Amino acid sequence: MLALITAGALAGAPYIATPEVTPGRGDDTVWGYVFHDMDRDGRRGRGEDGVPGVKVSNGLDVVLTDALGRYELDVRDDMNLTVVQPSGWRVPTDERLVPQFFHVHKRGGTPEALRYGGLPDAGPAPSRVNFPLMPATGGEHFTCAVVGDSQTYSNAEVSHFRDSAVADLVNADLGAGDCLLYVGDVMGDDLNLLNRLLQVGAKAGAPQWLVHGNHDFDFDASSDAHSADSWRRLYGPNYYAFEIGETLFIALDNVVFPCGQEDYERYGRSFCVESDWARYNGRVTDEQMHWLANLLEHTPQDRLIVLAHHIPFVSFVDAATAAHQTDNLADIFELLEGRPALSLSGHTHTIENHAPGQSFEGWNTQTGIDALAFRHIIAGAASGGWWQGDFAWDGDPMALQRMGAPKGVLMLDFEGGEYTERYVGSRIDPARGQWVDFNTPSFRSWYDALTEWRALDPQTRDPVPPVGINDLPDTRILTPDELAGGVYLTANVWVGSAETRVQARINDSAPFALERTQDGAGEAARIGAQWADPFATQRQLSVGRFSIESRSGDANAQGFQAFQGRQYGPAPAQPGRVLADRNMHLWRARLPADLPEGAHLMEVTSTDRNGQVYTDRIVFEVRSERPQPTWDGSLWD
Repeated sequence: MLALITAGALAGAPYIATPEVTPGRGDDTVWGYVFHDMDRDGRRGRGEDGVPGVKVSNGLDVVLTDALGRYELDVRDDMNLTVVQPSGWRVPTDERLVPQFFHVHKRGGTPEALRYGGLPDAGPAPSRVNFPLMPATGGEHFTCAVVGDSQTYSNAEVSHFRDSAVADLVNADLGAGDCLLYVGDVMGDDLNLLNRLLQVGAKAGAPQWLVHGNHDFDFDASSDAHSADSWRRLYGPNYYAFEIGETLFIALDNVVFPCGQEDYERYGRSFCVESDWARYNGRVTDEQMHWLANLLEHTPQDRLIVLAHHIPFVSFVDAATAAHQTDNLADIFELLEGRPALSLSGHTHTIENHAPGQSFEGWNTQTGIDALAFRHIIAGAASGGWWQGDFAWDGDPMALQRMGAPKGVLMLDFEGGEYTERYVGSRIDPARGQWVDFNTPSFRSWYDALTEWRALDPQTRDPVPPVGINDLPDTRILTPDELAGGVYLTANVWVGSAETRVQARINDSAPFALERTQDGAGEAARIGAQWADPFATQRQLSVGRFSIESRSGDANAQGFQAFQGRQYGPAPAQPGRVLADRNMHLWRARLPADLPEGAHLMEVTSTDRNGQVYTDRIVFEVRSERPQPTWDGSLWD
């Protein structure tokens, strides 16, 4: 009994070790064992049996370990030698909780100097690599926190990440049997920040699995064959797989940088050959497609496949653009035909929950597919709208995303081969999942005035916007004239999908349904004030953080910085760079024009496909005339 208790306790405890690598002389093959690391030192000792039937890969071929846990693979000049963490087991991690399941080998190292170092020449390929494993706990129930686009360009933004997404994750009760899955743009071009971010993220308590994004590569690489080299040295492989429970997670690198003639010839991507600067394109390379096919051959047909990649396979917000979707999606669909699957991505700084069968204009032109074969979720962004916007309660930027949802983390709860999704807004009550407001004629006029000013040349336009937040009449005081002109109740359901149902009631009246503003039946995005979320755009169109100014003499302390140190302000409060002018998860209903004068209670309830319910209750007023909003000093004169 004591031995069983000890084994169980160890199974959930930190497991710090690395694969056991034996130097070689440049042989054509590499071999080794996948073994039960009973003493947790990463070295195969006497009595530590091999684990049979485990997938091992050289980045192209995939083999299963034999009855003794032994494998053998061809050596490739440039390869990620990896073990696929098998269900019921876990690989060790380093102190940052980065899984240690790999050996990276590149003959001769990176052939050009890169600002973040690339890969060194490690000499001949090893003759043997043994991969240690420990039994896992948790069984078939586990949670994965999916972190989209933390995208920290500076140490200040790493601190924002620490105080928002990580602050929530440390309260999520994650453990060694769960996972933290970053779906790319972990960094904002500065790979020197990666170690600090991983140290901070490790405090959430779960292994940190990372996907390579378009702000994580070597921008000075002359070939896509080298653009992930610094990443591979600082983190690990840029594509790989692991299992937890009844799910196979597959991390793909679908950012081709720099793209070139091959992309142009196969998919007509003229920007890859005509641009004055190096560009990236969304595509899963032939090498990865070959590896993916081999991996699936060794995977049961009924196993849930979760494809994690940075650039979406398809996107609503960028449906008309080529670089921000994945060219060879039709080939990926063919490989996965008949399998249960889920696509997880980042990149767009939006939450998009696309149900099977959904379609938007542009998808066929850009990717060759119409309706989706399985669910695709764009996980939102931990940085929201690139760490911009006014400061929130905890000193981190509000940073609403492109479709108005808050920055935050997508949580996936797995049970067997099934999962449910929920979104946790940073430093927001987890019970909250939507914004509710009123789209009024006054709001639409205010919105149009600011967006017209926003579209003017910043060098020549009036530096003071035509209107600001104080010019917007209270959207929850409605007049008969506004009701006659069209007032819409809006609900921005952050992770809403085609299956989501939204209804509302006024006071004690019968409930009425809100309609989704995008059907997902092949139409284009509906754009503008009529289709905007007034809750989010009020905050995006009048940002006071621009106006921060001091006499400190520190130029970096004025206004704020974003991206690669670009300065914003000091300047009058003005619209931010991000605007929720279109939305695939917005529902609305027009209010009746004959609402009686007085105060009213509106209750709005959304129910998602998993039965998760979000309810907001707001008080609004109908007044024959708008009351004066500011101090009335007439009786004090």
